[in-house]
Amino acid sequence: MIRIGRLEIFGVLCYNHDTLKIQAALIRRSKRMQSKQNSKDYIVGMYVRLSRDDERAGESLSIENQKAILSEYIETQGWTLHDIYVDDGISGTTFERPGVQRLLEDAKQGVINTILVKDMSRFGRNYIMVGQYLDYVFPTFGIRFVALSDNIDTENRDTPAMDMMPITNVFNEWWAATTSKKLRAVRIKNAKEGKNGMSHAPYGYILGTNEKRTLQINPETAPIVRRIFEMRASGMTPRKIADVLNAEKVLTPNDYRIATTGINGVRNPSHLWHTTVLRTLLSNQAYIGNLVQHKSTTISYKNHKWQRRPEEEWIVVENAHEAIIPRDLWDKVKEVEQAVGHGKHTARGFMHPLSGLMLCADCGAKMRLGWNTTYIKRLGRENTYFNFNCGTKSRMGSSACFSHFITVPVLEQIVRQDVAAKAQMIIGREAEFKRRYLEQQAMLDGANQSEVKKELKKAEKRLLELDKLIEAAFEEKVAGKLPESVCVKLIEKYTAEQTALQERTVALTQGLEQAAQAKTDVDEFIRRLELYFNAPTLTREMCLALFDRLVIGGKETVTGKPQEIHIYYKIDIDSVLSV
Repeated sequence: MIRIGRLEIFGVLCYNHDTLKIQAALIRRSKRMQSKQNSKDYIVGMYVRLSRDDERAGESLSIENQKAILSEYIETQGWTLHDIYVDDGISGTTFERPGVQRLLEDAKQGVINTILVKDMSRFGRNYIMVGQYLDYVFPTFGIRFVALSDNIDTENRDTPAMDMMPITNVFNEWWAATTSKKLRAVRIKNAKEGKNGMSHAPYGYILGTNEKRTLQINPETAPIVRRIFEMRASGMTPRKIADVLNAEKVLTPNDYRIATTGINGVRNPSHLWHTTVLRTLLSNQAYIGNLVQHKSTTISYKNHKWQRRPEEEWIVVENAHEAIIPRDLWDKVKEVEQAVGHGKHTARGFMHPLSGLMLCADCGAKMRLGWNTTYIKRLGRENTYFNFNCGTKSRMGSSACFSHFITVPVLEQIVRQDVAAKAQMIIGREAEFKRRYLEQQAMLDGANQSEVKKELKKAEKRLLELDKLIEAAFEEKVAGKLPESVCVKLIEKYTAEQTALQERTVALTQGLEQAAQAKTDVDEFIRRLELYFNAPTLTREMCLALFDRLVIGGKETVTGKPQEIHIYYKIDIDSVLSV
């Protein structure tokens, strides 16, 4: 037997075409005579399979080609074909295939007593499962298994091919693993190049018809997306947003898809907007023009169950398509989402600008907004005073926590004065503040960034080289030019280097991204502080933009010392300037 790549050639080398035809005829005649001498009637189940991974091989592995080869062999053997079992477009790493399951069931029921495949890999590329069937299951049920191209015939186990069968199984699985890796690499490459691999467009977009399937803005739904982001940026909760959309009878993303395409993307769809849909929409980077892919993957090339990848492994191509919302609106929404609390409306429909941002210094509970109404006799009207107190005390009484009472006017005055004081510390020395902040964060300076970029480029180049080296080693093994033991050692060496470089590139990339983000953050914080330091009143947008949280100490009448108010900004101004 001579091996050339994946093509196997059997028989004797011939000098001309006529000799080959004569020898083939003699072989067929001999096999027919042998089959007539055999009293057993072989009822054959022909199994053929083609996966998407095999399609690159062209006609040589096509379903029709497999059928033709196996049909001719059945005829020469004088066997009886019961049925042809087909799996088209399914990987051999799993046995959850309709065709192979039907084949195995017929074999167990005694409908067939012989299974014929072109080669072992057609039956399966999972060496453990294939081995179990060939060594235990099939002998138990009296099933003869024949893999034509591999010269495997379980009725005659005293052959070199049968001795090599375990190695052949391992090799087939290795091939599947390598192919899966190559295909994954292609998908990653396409994703990095901005080629859209999504089956459908996010709500607000339609799929483009160009090579990259670039997302195009949908004029019908894009305004709804913008409105949702604007409502959320203003402090409106997802529940309130859903109520507004449902009241206006706006179609949900799934209902809109059904109405326009007839495709139902959800098994049991709700026809109402709800918080889950809105939170998913509000976190989709597609709306700022980013194409995000590689968010999920199968557990392995054997286990095709999908699982979500860590966010740092996602492939993000910025400015891949036209954005629906501006970046500043996106950032505002992110801040609202990441705030200590989202705030609550009172029974009267009022939400204080600091609602959800204030915490009790002793128990850590959120401060609760309350009010007292008194009647002013001389004015002849009622007057309402708003205040904050510990939420634990408000719910459970003084035994759970003590008073942290503070009136709204006093609190607002303290906050406005502190904002003005912090602004005076920075205005006029912005460059110094920025430099100290970046030093504090241990971010990369310009010189270091240049070196990191060079190292990153070098690592990425080497990763491409390693991919080619692994592929070359595998192909040389298949062609018989490289011993298996040498091939294994080379691939293990290349893979180990590849893993280390991949980890290094991730670290380098994250460092550059963090440095860039830190510069953006400090510039934006300075801009906001300059914008709001003279604000006459507090607004929700102002509080969400400047503050991380406020911590309110116990009331002086309870603690015996002045009530402490700690205001924590998005950037700790005092610690930066103290460096």
